Amino acid sequence: MKKACWFLVLCCTVLIGCNSLGKSVETNKVNLILDTDLGPDYDDVGAMAVMHALADSGQVNILATISCNKDERVIPCIEVLNFYFKRPDIPIGAPKGLDAPSFTTWHQTKWTDALPAHYPHRTKKTTNAPDAVQVYRKILSEQPDRSVTICTIGFFTNLKGLLESGADTYSPLSGKELVAQKVVRLVSMAGGFPEGREYNVFCDTPASLAVTKEWPTEIVFSGWEIGDPILTGKELVKLPLTDSPVKEAYALAFAEGDPNGRMSWDQTAVLVAIKGIEPYFLSERGTISVDNNGGNTWMADPQGKHIRLIRKHPPMEIAAIIEMYMMHQPINK
Repeated sequence: MKKACWFLVLCCTVLIGCNSLGKSVETNKVNLILDTDLGPDYDDVGAMAVMHALADSGQVNILATISCNKDERVIPCIEVLNFYFKRPDIPIGAPKGLDAPSFTTWHQTKWTDALPAHYPHRTKKTTNAPDAVQVYRKILSEQPDRSVTICTIGFFTNLKGLLESGADTYSPLSGKELVAQKVVRLVSMAGGFPEGREYNVFCDTPASLAVTKEWPTEIVFSGWEIGDPILTGKELVKLPLTDSPVKEAYALAFAEGDPNGRMSWDQTAVLVAIKGIEPYFLSERGTISVDNNGGNTWMADPQGKHIRLIRKHPPMEIAAIIEMYMMHQPINK
């Protein structure tokens, strides 16, 4: 009975929030920078839909949407989603280093081509976007101290670059000093717990090593095992919509597989970055260690600066909440 009551309350909260026409349901908005590798998988699309739904209900102020993936389709797809949700002027950025990862979708039907072909956006290719590190430094320098949450649902590439950056026209502080002054926490979809070798970690292992060791604020990790059993998208693709890039990305990808829904790795990180860990998950403090092959291990420690999520409720219950946010449609602003 308690579980049923919890689920009913959470679903009602989601529905109220998604239909509030922009009225705040919380007094304090989260100031969020989203860093995504959108493209290899399409849960990033679902994660961005969750973010925009929560922005429409007044719970988050989206400061920037940044790509950590150099593939030329990423920024156009990010802008398609920002335009669709009536936020065309959200700052964007992309990595510029030669060693930055570049990965395209593994689907035969390239939904990353279909979205920019069918929906409005401004930037033709990722190369044309501003430098991600400069975007980070500019935005962070303009925010109050300890006020920004960064959510990364891709590689740590840009965050490593930020930590290593020096004083510039935006701030006299080093990157690490700027993060320590302006960022309250980092939430990351990365790692496997208590140990594993997860995609976002090993695809840019040097960046993962640097950030997990040097990042000056707490890091909340939504590990692979958290989002893997949370399947979403089936109800989304049933919506009677003909002009939704969120539905189209999922429908095109579903046509090649995932009959029961797609894993919600990235959505869990966005949910926690904006709404908090409770009541959705349990957590444990400790320290993550990344090895030179991109594997990770976990050491529990009540004084640790890192936090990992632990399952609390049946995956289907969390999936229903996430999917309701994913089904949210744009509001007039």
